[in-house]
Amino acid sequence: MPATPEERIADLGLTIPEVVPPVASYTPTVRSGDHVYVSGQLPFEDGVLPATGKVGAQVTAEAAQELAARCALNGIAAVRAEIGDLSRVVRVVKLTGFVACTPDFTGQPGVINGASDLVGRVFGDAGVHARSAVGVTALPLDAPVELEMIVEVR
Repeated sequence: MPATPEERIADLGLTIPEVVPPVASYTPTVRSGDHVYVSGQLPFEDGVLPATGKVGAQVTAEAAQELAARCALNGIAAVRAEIGDLSRVVRVVKLTGFVACTPDFTGQPGVINGASDLVGRVFGDAGVHARSAVGVTALPLDAPVELEMIVEVR
């Protein structure tokens, strides 16, 4: 297994994107002591949402799971911008995932597994985290998923 989170990301065939600029009045991250709080990340790719709509209607659960992984990658980019080196991550403490879905959709945990699985692959044991997966009526810009992160750093 590659030694650093950045090497693990490269081994997955991914690159860390530029930090997504806020879409409203907030900052991407706030550091308080040894913790970095990452604002809600949408699944932007090159400044564009690759899909919009509700999971269970316009977006499949499988596609939403991939979008959740993209949200996690964007969150990881925000953490790196805050601390400089992902090897400084001690632990991913918590992920909170929001899934914009139809009222009868109950697969939120499976969708957010996309984010959890990526975080685990990137950070190994330090990526084991607490989590919430919440179904909501709507998200900003009609995004299907959004993800918040709390990360402990040294």
